[in-house]
Amino acid sequence: MRIGILGLGRIGAFHAETLSGLDAVESLVVTDPVADAAKAAAERFGAEVADSPEALLASGVDGIVVAAATDAHPALIRAGVTAGVPVFCEKPVARTIAEGVEVLRAVKGSDVPVQIGFNRRFDAGFTAARAAVRAGELGKLHTVRSTTLDPAPPPAAYVAASGGIFRDCSVHDFDIIRWVTGREVTEVYAVGGNRGADYIRQAGDADTTGALLTLDDGTVAVVSNSRHNGRGYDVRMELHGFEDSLAVGLDDKLPLRSAEPGVTFPSGVPHDFFMDRFTAAYRAELAAFTELIAGTRPSPCTIEDALEAGWIAEACTLSRHEHRPVTLAEVRGA
Repeated sequence: MRIGILGLGRIGAFHAETLSGLDAVESLVVTDPVADAAKAAAERFGAEVADSPEALLASGVDGIVVAAATDAHPALIRAGVTAGVPVFCEKPVARTIAEGVEVLRAVKGSDVPVQIGFNRRFDAGFTAARAAVRAGELGKLHTVRSTTLDPAPPPAAYVAASGGIFRDCSVHDFDIIRWVTGREVTEVYAVGGNRGADYIRQAGDADTTGALLTLDDGTVAVVSNSRHNGRGYDVRMELHGFEDSLAVGLDDKLPLRSAEPGVTFPSGVPHDFFMDRFTAAYRAELAAFTELIAGTRPSPCTIEDALEAGWIAEACTLSRHEHRPVTLAEVRGA
């Protein structure tokens, strides 16, 4: 099949490399406002260059991958659906939850599939954890812990436009908690602080946060995030039930060291980048998109799924600012 890629920054170029290695993909068409980026991708992957999103959609592509700046996501999703072309779009659907809801309304009723990029749904560990929960191996859950710790903060310009750590970073934890447990979040209480880069504080954001989520069956989920984790990129989940406990991310590249005498685990070089930690997941995610295009599977992460994680981020953002518990019903009704 022939795939179009809109946006060739860091993640777009990474997707181009991944797609070029998939058996189902025969050719790529690329476009980017920066002509040199499109030219470099064309030279590297043998791709065709389109001079605009409209030209790309008119070039006979079977599906498009949206990796452009967040502000462009709504228009590009709508353009793809209007053209009858299946869409893969990196999260978020839009810069704000209100804009995301408008996108959902605009494409509601269309049979053109849309997949939003939450790559943890394709990680082998998270997939196994979901299967264990669904099979009842842990018994009834009582506690879930989800962690995302970045080795260093993103640039100031990114932080200023990100919408905040809950919307940009924690949203991956929120999505994977919903996906693994099969439960919905009903209430949150969130806190945050700043111990590092001044520009994060100046943007009104926090560099380190914690959130307590109450799920609809009473399970308590604890989410921990930070922009400063000197040992590496740390993504983990713990699931504790009445019968058993399970962890995701306990491999030899886990960026922790043990204080226990004689313990050598983990012994590998720590993960230091999200593309390192989730290389296989990204490949599986885009392979799933080719199956979506072929009509052999439904969307593994819909716009509705992405907005559910977004509502949790909205609730946590409000909770942190107002120092109080916030229900999901409250933010949905705001």
